[in-house]
This record gives sequence, C-alpha cells and structure tokens, in this order.
Amino acid sequence: MKTLVLGIGNTLLTDEGVGVHVLQALEPELGGREDVTLLDGGTLSFTLAGPIEDADALIVVDAANIRNKPGEWALLEGEDMDAFLMGNRKASVHEVGLTDLRAIAILAGHWPEKRALVAIRPQTVDWGEIPTPAVAAAIPPVCAAIVEQIQEWQRVA
Repeated sequence: MKTLVLGIGNTLLTDEGVGVHVLQALEPELGGREDVTLLDGGTLSFTLAGPIEDADALIVVDAANIRNKPGEWALLEGEDMDAFLMGNRKASVHEVGLTDLRAIAILAGHWPEKRALVAIRPQTVDWGEIPTPAVAAAIPPVCAAIVEQIQEWQRVA
C-alpha cells in the first residue's frame, strides 16, 4: 500500500506552515520507507492531483480554522474528512482548497478510500519562519497519530 503524507502550508507565515513542519518532523521515522511518500504541498496547487491519484492512502496535514484552541488538532478520517472539506470551504487558510483537489481526484476516478486530514488550529498567520509555541507543541503528537494511522491501515490492508 502506497501512502502519501501531504504537508500543506507556507513556512514563511508562522503557523500556516505547520503541515510542512510536521513533514520535517516525520522525516527521520518515515522518510526512508518505500511505501510512504512525504510530500511538501506548499500552498496547494492543482499539480498535487497526480500524486493523490497515485496513492492508495492519503494523509493531509494542514492548518485549519477548526473550532478548537490554537495548537489543538483533529484527525478526520474517510467520510469525516470529506464532510469537513465540503462543509468548511473557508476553513483552509489557502486560496486553492483541498476541496478542489478532492473534486479533481474524484473526477479522475481516484480519491483514496483510506484518507485522513490532520487539521491543526493556527494561533498566528503572520510573517515568521517558526510556529508559535502552541502549534509547535502539537507537532510531536500529530506525528505519532500519523504513524499510528499508517500502521492501522497496513494491518487491515
């Protein structure tokens, strides 16, 4: 099973870059594996549709305006991910949304059955290259949750 872990964000805008910071933290544990691809999705682009289409499983990590305190996060799996994307078109802090990429993948015939969104509430989206302390504290537990999710999917594959 090929799993794509897609980190979204602009690392020049403090907490907005948390998806990319999570990818960097995952590199030592998952970076050398042939069954897992860590992909810096930047601030989103339609070119990400190809890697999503090629994946058997997808985990997206992004800053999102979830109704939690800054630094809190949620893992939304499968249809819960879809419902969040469709019901919160403005929840992403990006111009091009994950909803658009989802639509492209569905039209192409491949929206991974195994999929999850890790949404992390930003505290600050302003010039700065490191996350705020609240968001930085979320990175280790988010990484652990991603590794656990991949292991769970592999057990049932």
